[in-house]
Amino acid sequence: MLSSRHVSIHTRNFAAIPRFRRAALAMAIAMPAALAAQPVVESERQARVSQLPQLNVVGDAEANVSRQTGAVSLVSSDDMESIQPRSTEEALKRVPGIHIKPEEESAIVANIGVRGISSADYKTLILEDGVPVAPGLFVGNGRYYNPRIQRIDNIEVLKGSSALRYGPGNIGGVINYRTKEPQDGVALETSIGSWDTYKTTLELGGSSPSQDGIFGAVISWADSDGFMDKGYETTDAMIKAGTAIGEDQWIGVKFGYTENDANISYRGLFLDEYRRGADDNPAPDDYYLTGRTSFDINHIWTVNRDLELETLVYWSEMFRDYWRFGVDGGASAAQGSWVYTDNVNGNNRNFERFGVESRLTARNNLFNVSGEAEIGLRYMNEEMVDQTILAVRDNPRTPDVGRGGLGRDRVDTAESYALYAQNRFDLSQRWAVTPGLRVEYYEQSRKDRQGGGTASASNTEVMPGLGTTFQLSPGAQLYGSVYKAFSPALNGDALDGLQDQDLEAETSVNLELGVRGQAGRVRYEATAFRMDFSNQIIPANSNTNFQRTNGGETVHQGLEGSLEVALDGGFDAFGNVTWVPDAEFDGDRFAADGVTVTTPDGNRIPYTPEWIANAGVGYENGGLRTQLSANYTGSQFTDVENSGDIQENTSGFFTGKVDSYTTVDFTTRYAVNRQLELFGSIKNLTDERYIASLRQGIYVGPERSYEAGVRLQF
Repeated sequence: MLSSRHVSIHTRNFAAIPRFRRAALAMAIAMPAALAAQPVVESERQARVSQLPQLNVVGDAEANVSRQTGAVSLVSSDDMESIQPRSTEEALKRVPGIHIKPEEESAIVANIGVRGISSADYKTLILEDGVPVAPGLFVGNGRYYNPRIQRIDNIEVLKGSSALRYGPGNIGGVINYRTKEPQDGVALETSIGSWDTYKTTLELGGSSPSQDGIFGAVISWADSDGFMDKGYETTDAMIKAGTAIGEDQWIGVKFGYTENDANISYRGLFLDEYRRGADDNPAPDDYYLTGRTSFDINHIWTVNRDLELETLVYWSEMFRDYWRFGVDGGASAAQGSWVYTDNVNGNNRNFERFGVESRLTARNNLFNVSGEAEIGLRYMNEEMVDQTILAVRDNPRTPDVGRGGLGRDRVDTAESYALYAQNRFDLSQRWAVTPGLRVEYYEQSRKDRQGGGTASASNTEVMPGLGTTFQLSPGAQLYGSVYKAFSPALNGDALDGLQDQDLEAETSVNLELGVRGQAGRVRYEATAFRMDFSNQIIPANSNTNFQRTNGGETVHQGLEGSLEVALDGGFDAFGNVTWVPDAEFDGDRFAADGVTVTTPDGNRIPYTPEWIANAGVGYENGGLRTQLSANYTGSQFTDVENSGDIQENTSGFFTGKVDSYTTVDFTTRYAVNRQLELFGSIKNLTDERYIASLRQGIYVGPERSYEAGVRLQF
């Protein structure tokens, strides 16, 4: 597999931070030290657990769930073992309200939609241990990095006004991937599967006799020819360590490194190719190369029984080199398959981010009402160097002088500050009310290093929220909230043409009302939701005007629910369903020139199926665990015009309606003893052939596949 990549011809150039901003940043970093100088009033210390500190969106205990004023979904480590997901996207199918667009089995690029928000969009905040995983929340695409499933232990998904504590891009809620904690010993897992797929994961860990010091690592490799010959090779490493500082503080560090070489492209099959069952790679010479290095520091200080301070410092650097060959549009249309030229473009981007966040949690008796406050500050700086390398087939990774060498060379930067605060008032033992507020200020800038032009824009968003919980009975809790959420316009939209496009952030007023609880062996949650966008920007296959204009009002509303039942004889059953009857345009659409776009009022948002459902049954007996599950995804439009029949387009995206489909998975695990475990899976058991999405061609969903492996633990 071709894995060499062009070394980008640029140097990094972070703008100097103005004096008052340096002071604010210094205050945020120094907050723990300032508090450390104060005496601890309480002599009683909380017992130190041998677990590294990490920023949790929800937390492990049932009490943590019951404090949330919105829907909560937890995919546990046991769930992960039963699902045997190939990617984080497969694991998220267990979560109501989430729609996955499965373009590749490797899920190197994330395609996640929530509650009628397009799965081709970026309006849901995705974290890993509380740290944003998107390469650029303000400067660029949010989907270029998707954490490898081998390092993930469990997943938290939070919606409702509780999500105001996190941002930006919190309209659909927050997804937090929690990585594996170090465990004493060594574990080796290896598997083989369809498409000559080979995977190996090594986990190791150790701790001091007092449990005050912990070290661990998870290192994984994967190599595959891939479905439709879309091969990939992945290396992923995560190292975690931490130590107690006295009896009331803990500090942890995490280092991460990931590299992916994938033979994938935006190009798919033509319609006749799909109908006759073609299974070859439609873009055999295109490569999508990514790499990411990250470093996090997490510090927790339990000041006393009522006061805790957590500070998180994070840094990451990532490259995305996307090498794509040009096509002859006329010849491709005549032949019914892509005909390539000898020109190749490297659409290459390099990202760097630094951030620091401190949050203080304090139990209090404000206004003579017991409760708990959470106050936080965040600073973040992002940079993206965006270059287009013009090359030719004979030398496909080097700028070609004859073609001009460099087609684009620009730098996007963004600097942002956030303040958030909330207080939960426990009005009684059964009823709590939580008002909250988040304020985000951000500045975006772009510099054209070829033409010398610059542009900048700034914005401030104030987002209030109000949530409540009420304990109806020991087994049932009502929750509800109303809040404002936002997602910033990316630099490429806000500063298109080196002009401030006067784009407001995408904002919505979100409401939800639900009930959750447990009755005997049954656990359940059901939520009604509504999102009113005042100015949503719609990524659309057919109308790129929407990429740089506030497209107008949209409405998303529906119901979601989940159910888990423990049955007799070692059986269990689970299911979730999402119904989004309305995910539609409300009013006129406006193009960048101010002229009304004739998209009919009431048309459906692209890639938002009305129905999504998942159901399954599991069986456990001794060391044996098996699970049979099914996933249904309803039909979807792929463009704002809601086209019916699929239309080919050799100069843009294909459009049309994608039919519904159902896939079935079977997994099994057997623990021979404490040291040896066998596992296997069959994905897409019925070998359903379906269209996953339309881009520059038809993306075919992965065919039936097999995997078998062994896990050894010492």
